[in-house]
Amino acid sequence: MNVMIDLHTFYLLTWIWIGLAVVIFLVLLTGRITAPYGRYTREGWGAFIGNRAAWVIMEIPSLLLFSFFFLSGPVPHDAITWLFFAMWVFHYANRSLIYPFRTRTREKKMPLSVMFMGMFFNLVNASLNGYYLGYIMPVYPEGWWKDPRFLAGFVIYFTGVVINWWADGRLISLRRDNGKEYAIPYGGMFRWVSCPNYLGEMMEWSGFALMAWNLPALSFAVWTVANLLPRALNHHRWYKKHFPEYPADRKAVFPFLL
Repeated sequence: MNVMIDLHTFYLLTWIWIGLAVVIFLVLLTGRITAPYGRYTREGWGAFIGNRAAWVIMEIPSLLLFSFFFLSGPVPHDAITWLFFAMWVFHYANRSLIYPFRTRTREKKMPLSVMFMGMFFNLVNASLNGYYLGYIMPVYPEGWWKDPRFLAGFVIYFTGVVINWWADGRLISLRRDNGKEYAIPYGGMFRWVSCPNYLGEMMEWSGFALMAWNLPALSFAVWTVANLLPRALNHHRWYKKHFPEYPADRKAVFPFLL
């Protein structure tokens, strides 16, 4: 199957994608538009689908499409690129096939429009990153695994994974333990921020971008921040509005800063 595109077109598309992320970030940052899923689900966004099914359908394209481009391309892979492949698959196998069935949201619904927007986001990001690693990427310099960018990115990525997984587990158990939909989370990183799960995911893909040191990985990190930082700020405002006793010194997503 011939899926080759020229390098100039590929980079142009990637820069356009980054520019769109900046625009979306500025729109979401105003707080006038909040993605209508989770606690913000509301009418007016079309038909609904079960939350678990929506998560699987929305997230699995990232797992499949990235794998297709990575494995089908002519670029030879070394230990470094196989590590990048494993990191991507690790995240999206969890996000598409494990996480939806851990959540206690069987009765919840998601607008189909939101699911399709999420699918589009994942299709583009997976295509750009998988295509680059499978069809374009030059071989990394010998000893790249000792480069400070790789080492720092590796630490940031796996620190983010630990924070993200722990925070997700804490939120899931909170619903089970309290017998109600939402409550104030405590402990761990929740001592300092309202949304350590989002902090962890932003750290994951920022670390990945630093390790991979290429434009598509950077574009994904930019999109992750563009999506999750405004949502973290919305969550923080929501907690403070609905819980008068909410800790006053807790920040939204970055400890002691924001």
